[in-house]
Amino acid sequence: MKCSENINSYTTRTVYEKSVQDRSVLRYYLGLLVRWKQNLKYVRARKIARQQGAIIGDGVIMPLSLARKANRNLIIGNHVSIQTDKIDLRSPIQIGNNVIIGYNTEIITTSHNIDSKEWEHKHYGIVIEDYVWLPTNVLVLPSCRKIGYGAVVGSGSVVVKDIEPMSVVSGNPAKEFKKRNCVHSNLIVESLLGGDYKIYKATRKKRNRDSV
Repeated sequence: MKCSENINSYTTRTVYEKSVQDRSVLRYYLGLLVRWKQNLKYVRARKIARQQGAIIGDGVIMPLSLARKANRNLIIGNHVSIQTDKIDLRSPIQIGNNVIIGYNTEIITTSHNIDSKEWEHKHYGIVIEDYVWLPTNVLVLPSCRKIGYGAVVGSGSVVVKDIEPMSVVSGNPAKEFKKRNCVHSNLIVESLLGGDYKIYKATRKKRNRDSV
């Protein structure tokens, strides 16, 4: 029974598992070295952000420049990849699990009261739910308070209002043109920027166990 279970798990591997488990020994260790170096950087970034008062989950990948300006307004879930530091932390921002935020994407959470003589700040904040993908050069304005579960925004889009779950939107202003069929549940989000050091090792060891 145990043997048949191992065979079945080996034949139903994910793309990531195949990529790691089928590598030659040399390729595997070269990949391990690259990921070890990246891991040091990402561990440091998470530590700095937490010291600044942010709540940061496991497997979060973020640039040091974002970590250094982090504060108590920033909450990030698990297995999140962020490639930008253009995130306005003057108001609360909550990012869920397995979210991907690409290069040069900007999220603005605060504006001004244009009907006031004092022109004081107006703090809005935003919630970005699980499995959202904001690729490159997206601009999210303060009028957007929530991006729903599994939503995808096209590159270069300007988001001016809330986005419904599983919606695929694009344009300026961003408008929905279809619904997403599924979320990226099999993706190792950390692997997008080489931050999957521990998972990479565990995946290789799993192949060795299953082959016994």
